Amino acid sequence: MGVLSRMSTIVKSKMNRILDQAEDPNETLDYSYEKQLEMLRNVKRGVVEMVAAKRQIQQQATKVQQNVTKLDAQARQAMEAGREDLARMALQRKQAAVLELQGLDEQIAGMELEQEKLTQAEQRLQTKVTAFRSKKEVIKAQYNAAQAQVRIGAALGGISEEMSDVGLAVERAEMKTDKMRARAGAIDELAAAGVLDDGSGKDDISRELDRMLTDQNVEDELASLKASLPSSGQGTSDSGRLPEGRA
Repeated sequence: MGVLSRMSTIVKSKMNRILDQAEDPNETLDYSYEKQLEMLRNVKRGVVEMVAAKRQIQQQATKVQQNVTKLDAQARQAMEAGREDLARMALQRKQAAVLELQGLDEQIAGMELEQEKLTQAEQRLQTKVTAFRSKKEVIKAQYNAAQAQVRIGAALGGISEEMSDVGLAVERAEMKTDKMRARAGAIDELAAAGVLDDGSGKDDISRELDRMLTDQNVEDELASLKASLPSSGQGTSDSGRLPEGRA
């Protein structure tokens, strides 16, 4: 019995947890409000039916009252005509009608009391339904606001995680950039110091001699060009003319 009891308790607790997770407060409140409206409609329908039944009995009582008046007139007319037997018969029917009228009046009075009770119950229920509707809307608004806050918190949490990942990526990129800059600076320093070979197989002295020879060749060619130019006087008179045989 102890094991079965524990199993029953566990099953009930799990079912309650599942139902609690599946339950939507908005839907539950709307459903409760609809049930209360249905009860209110039933009470109103009961009041309408009670009023209709009372009117039927009142109409019947009116007919009986008219019959009582008619029988009373017939009894007087029979006595005036000397027909005591007819007068007695009319009065007997009148008494039966009076008893019936009394019963109808009692029914009408009882139905009026029931109608008053139903009307009061309808008013009380209407007040409760109206109050519940206002409270329902407030609770729904609070629940929706809480849901929005939860969603915003979850979104912010996701953004925080993403920004953390982005920060780590930026930090790694900066570290790689610093390493590349340091490496490039080291290469520049080695190249300036002549440590790095340019691939020609020559040392720094040979490269310097090559540069000096190149500069001397340039100077020689420049002097040769100057010597081949005409003198300054001829340059003034013949300026703008091309040598013969040249296009």
